[in-house]
Amino acid sequence: MNNPGSGGSDGEYRVMGVDACKKGWVGITNDARGYFGSNIESLIRSALEDGALHVIAIDIPIGLPETGPRQADALARKLVGRRASSVFSTPIRAALAASTHAEATAISAKTTGKGLSQQAFGLGKKILEVDQWARTTSQRVIEVHPEVCFASMGGGHLRHPKSTWAGSEERRGLLASAGITVPGDIGIAGEMAGTDDVLDAAAAVWTALRFAKGVAISHPLAPERFGDGHDAAIWA
Repeated sequence: MNNPGSGGSDGEYRVMGVDACKKGWVGITNDARGYFGSNIESLIRSALEDGALHVIAIDIPIGLPETGPRQADALARKLVGRRASSVFSTPIRAALAASTHAEATAISAKTTGKGLSQQAFGLGKKILEVDQWARTTSQRVIEVHPEVCFASMGGGHLRHPKSTWAGSEERRGLLASAGITVPGDIGIAGEMAGTDDVLDAAAAVWTALRFAKGVAISHPLAPERFGDGHDAAIWA
């Protein structure tokens, strides 16, 4: 679908960027607040206590394929260049429903001809959590990938991995140039989430604002639609 926004300044919208972390979910809003939730529903609920959210941008696949790869993932790899390894192929739904990695790999290999990484399988619970929540929420939710956000923000590929000091500083600089502020004190979110998780959530804020203002771009331009009914596209 096309972005329904119609212009406006950042202050006209309250949006949130969300990233998964080891202990749950971290969220950053454009009014410089941080949130943490052990699950996606509790995260969103805590943020809504401080005001309505026009857009929620989440770094998690939304729209799960049934038989093969998504266009969104392939396009994202091209956009991030040397950071392409950070974009994993979204598993097919049947593989995510498997109880073990071995079973998931067998299902994926039989259907797609390719196995399933441990990382992708490990995120399965969170992917399905958002999948279920997105079916019932009235919130406007879009999928993002932080490396795509940063590459689009800076007009080119990032030079350093996010896990390094250089990578952290590179991303902090891009956020500052884009007017995205993350205060030093973001409460429990700062205690529960890693530095890279917070920066990724902040990058998602940038895209959420662009979506709200009607200038975000979806990859692919015409989102795919699978059996779950979600629009499958990565926004930036």
